[in-house]
Amino acid sequence: MVSFPSSEFARAPAGHEILSSRIGLTALRLIAVLALIAAITFLCFRLIPVNATTVAFAYLVTILVIATGWGFWEALTASLGAVVCFNFFFLPPVGTFHIADPQNWVALFAFLVTSTVASQLSAWARQRTREALHRQEELESLYALSRAILLTDTSQTPAAQIAHRIQEIFGFSALALYDSSTDQVHRSGKEELPAPDDQLKQAASLGTVLTDEPNRTVVIPVRLGGHVIGSLAVRGGALSDTALQALSNLVAIALEKVRSQEAANRAEAARQSEELKSTLLDSIAHEFKTPLTSIKAAATALLSTPTPNQDEQRELLTVVDEEADRLGRLVTEAIQMARIEAGKVKLNAALCSVASLIQGILQQMKSVLEGRSIRVSIADDMPLIIADEELMGLAIRQLLDNAVKYSPPGSPIAIGAEKGEGSVIISVSDQGPGIPEREQSRIFQKFYRRTDTHRHVTGSGMGLAISLEIVRAHGGEIWVESVPGQGSKFCISVPCVSEEMTA
Repeated sequence: MVSFPSSEFARAPAGHEILSSRIGLTALRLIAVLALIAAITFLCFRLIPVNATTVAFAYLVTILVIATGWGFWEALTASLGAVVCFNFFFLPPVGTFHIADPQNWVALFAFLVTSTVASQLSAWARQRTREALHRQEELESLYALSRAILLTDTSQTPAAQIAHRIQEIFGFSALALYDSSTDQVHRSGKEELPAPDDQLKQAASLGTVLTDEPNRTVVIPVRLGGHVIGSLAVRGGALSDTALQALSNLVAIALEKVRSQEAANRAEAARQSEELKSTLLDSIAHEFKTPLTSIKAAATALLSTPTPNQDEQRELLTVVDEEADRLGRLVTEAIQMARIEAGKVKLNAALCSVASLIQGILQQMKSVLEGRSIRVSIADDMPLIIADEELMGLAIRQLLDNAVKYSPPGSPIAIGAEKGEGSVIISVSDQGPGIPEREQSRIFQKFYRRTDTHRHVTGSGMGLAISLEIVRAHGGEIWVESVPGQGSKFCISVPCVSEEMTA
């Protein structure tokens, strides 16, 4: 164990103040002990005259009580005071320190030995009891810390949470935790810790314990498997060396747990990123195949016909134009989906008409919705919404695309918009198989596919997740209302402009 050099630490007056306070308290206790012996002497000599045996027994009981309540030195002072008073007031010749009968010498010596040994035994038992209680408190605190470590929130700074929990559980007046992996020092407590950051790093690099007794501060290295991964400085605690070592081990385990969790999160993020890339590529390839096939068929028909009439030529060129537009939208959507997955959602929000937004979406999805009966229900007094028209259109198109995929061919699809409290609710309803209640909370998760339809319905499982992220970015909500066998209704709530703002 290494002491802090005096030049490296500012010596606070706290140590001297505590020492003076302890000396003053001890002096008061000794005076109180002598006053108690004097009171018993006066009571037995003046007020209630009793024999010497009774007086000796009263002294002995008092000494045992003092030893149990305060300690050995207070009890020893009481023993010496009782011997002097017993000799002077109760052993003949009374009023002198001379003892005439040799047997009284034996009695006086026996009383002194008995009271001293009894007080020492009582003080020892009291000390053992205090130590046992202290060890129990240390164990309970260590257990509480181990539970707190298990509940550490990895979304916040884990090392700072650990430092705060240690200080809170053990009651240190000041604490600092140095994490060598991040080279950061996390502090907690009501007081300023006298140990600077350099001392914490020194303890970690040397692997030694540093102490500053006047400031009641100790710095211990944090080891894991023989390697020092940080250091911990505490002030104002009363932990034993064993408890400090156990605390150091728990901190090491906590820091390693955090690192392992972060590594696992990075691995999972990488896995999901690879899975996303693979899924998007598969989905894009499938989605792109349909318009490319149409474009290829139209172009082949134009080339294979020597002199196509004007109507046939116009129809085939219209197919090429529409499918090229559809292909362009698919590319744009793929780019937007990649940006959203990367957390780079940037809104170009502006005032937008719900009717024009839905009309534009239906026009864009004309070829997809061909053969479907689309029922549009929009109130006349619908307020404007605040939205990024391109992204909100992408979110609604995902709902329409789902309705087409999961409902019987030729079945109608309903699109509605109604006014809510401070928002507009846009809904897309289909007559598909419906969604069981147990799956309704999961369908907005990335890559989730319905267990009973994923084999015969194409898709990446990202559509609803993308819609969820877009709606959240607008400060809105998205949910589903569905009963198995009765279709599904997806709803989007978007903030709207109040009448006062448009007035």
